[in-house]
Amino acid sequence: MSLRLIEAEADLTEGAAHLARICPVWARVLPGLGPLDLRRRPDGFAAIVNAITSQQLSTSAARTIFARLTQAGLDRPEAVLATDDETLRLCGLSGPKRRYLRAVAEAGIDFDALREQPDEQVIATLTALPGIGRWTAEMYLIFALGRADVFAPADLALQEAARLMYDLPERPRPKALAAQAEAWAPWRSVAARGLWAYYRDAKGREGVT
Repeated sequence: MSLRLIEAEADLTEGAAHLARICPVWARVLPGLGPLDLRRRPDGFAAIVNAITSQQLSTSAARTIFARLTQAGLDRPEAVLATDDETLRLCGLSGPKRRYLRAVAEAGIDFDALREQPDEQVIATLTALPGIGRWTAEMYLIFALGRADVFAPADLALQEAARLMYDLPERPRPKALAAQAEAWAPWRSVAARGLWAYYRDAKGREGVT
């Protein structure tokens, strides 16, 4: 199976050119955003730790907590299982997130196998774990696996950016935003990066870690 991936700046450039061709709003907005951020990170357990840490937190808080976990060596499943709750708490993890992290560590996910699986199969595998919802699985697909055509319509920053960029009367609900994003295939992950960049410029803060 051949999967379209975003691995380099050239892939973002190709995707952005596609968006500009198919949509006058993208054609107008993209030049002002500058080069889009690749934001690729290594896949595997550490990427899931990052995604769980980011749930319902500001980007700055999430980065701080993930940095503490990494510095403590707690980005490996065996380390998490060997660590007491108090250490995880002192790193900044709430009770639910500590449980989620342990559950993922115990699950023994074959992260190498996920690289070859279709998007929806990866989502099904990850969302079967406690604390891993569809948004977290979509973040893993976009940033860790580099899938080119994944979108996260429940992401509030994407909703707000779409409202502003398309001059909508209110934030689109996930179903409506997912429908709107269908037009951006096969580069929906580039569209997500563009919307996050638009949100950053409009709000003065990052919408994603």
